[in-house]
Amino acid sequence: MNVEYFIARRVARSGQQSFSRLIIRIAVVAVALSVAVMIATNALITGFKQEISSKIFGFWGHIHITDTDISRSLLEAYPIKTNQPFYPHLDTLRFVEYYKTKRFAGFEWETETRTRGGVQHVQVFAVKPGIIKSKSDIEGILLKGIGKDFNWEFMQQYLVKGTRLNLPDTAMSADVLISRQTADRLRLDVGDSFIVHFIQGREQLKRRFQVCGIYKTGLEEYDKVFALVDIRQIQRILGWQDDEVGGFEIFVEHIDDLPIITDYIYYEQLPNNLYAETIRQKLPEIFEWLDLQNINEVVILTLMVIVAIINMVTALMILILERTNMIGTLKALGASNWSIRKLFLYYAAYIIITGLFWGNLIGVGLCILQDRFKLIRLSEENYYLAVAPIQLELWNIILINIDTLIITLIFLIAPSYLVTRITPIKAIRFN
Repeated sequence: MNVEYFIARRVARSGQQSFSRLIIRIAVVAVALSVAVMIATNALITGFKQEISSKIFGFWGHIHITDTDISRSLLEAYPIKTNQPFYPHLDTLRFVEYYKTKRFAGFEWETETRTRGGVQHVQVFAVKPGIIKSKSDIEGILLKGIGKDFNWEFMQQYLVKGTRLNLPDTAMSADVLISRQTADRLRLDVGDSFIVHFIQGREQLKRRFQVCGIYKTGLEEYDKVFALVDIRQIQRILGWQDDEVGGFEIFVEHIDDLPIITDYIYYEQLPNNLYAETIRQKLPEIFEWLDLQNINEVVILTLMVIVAIINMVTALMILILERTNMIGTLKALGASNWSIRKLFLYYAAYIIITGLFWGNLIGVGLCILQDRFKLIRLSEENYYLAVAPIQLELWNIILINIDTLIITLIFLIAPSYLVTRITPIKAIRFN
């Protein structure tokens, strides 16, 4: 039988004096609030990063295949043929096998593994900048040409008015899908027409488009400049053939597989004149900004753990002083200092676990309320989102609980040394 645990459990369940009961409750509340804030912070930052990333990936795909002669800009156009060995059959790739290096205790070895998924979809695109001239305003714009293989699953959820592009097999469509931001600035609505001016070589070209729909993704930097059109419009403006496009967008099934699948496509699937890179590499600024959110998360989690530690150290020292008589009696009966310290550490663990229970209940509850009722609103212009997103992950919650328990108990080992300063004779006479 674990005597220390048995005594600690009996002490914890026994009635306490009013002052010590108050201290214990304060410690439980401090741990609970710290854990609740940590869970909510982790869920909020995880959800924020995931929502922003999914919007960017949904707009541009996960991987771009372009010609090797152009720079890595989204705006440059250099034609490549659609008659490629990987197109459109690359979306049949279900997984990629690769070797992963593992390290332990200074040893390294390689194990064969595979990705969680493969390629979900492949589609063509081409981009051409132009200038919009409506009845009353002039505005710069980037037309993104798409084909019949375009996956509308992402854009459909952000379509706020009208319909998506009509892309007939025979005739070239004059439809354009513009953003709410562009529509408001140029005072355009579904059914309105406008002219876009292009500079191609030494010529100035004009094309008339009709607004078929209005979208709003919340990515203000992209919404204010991008519009979707029939890719055949871009091909004609640039003087390309029907089988020439600006590049290919590839969507993967699992984002964690992105580096492996990108390398596989580049080294195993592409000819020498084509290059594959991730959107993270092509648009590093916004992903670096998202990565900075990890620093905020670490700072908040650290502060909350410190709050829990300070409160538990205070509570433990008060409990030791209050139980001076019990400590003296146990020492008189032959109990060692470490044995008594373990007793109080068990007692502290009981308090921490109680706080963890209520903290999880409060933290998860608040996250569920936010996810269901959208209580916290954000400025979409600054945060790209109208509502604070929540992404609860079970593994992260488990780690928060385990780390809080272990780290707090480690910091309680030092103050438990106060037990060794109590002598049996003085302790038994202590009132």
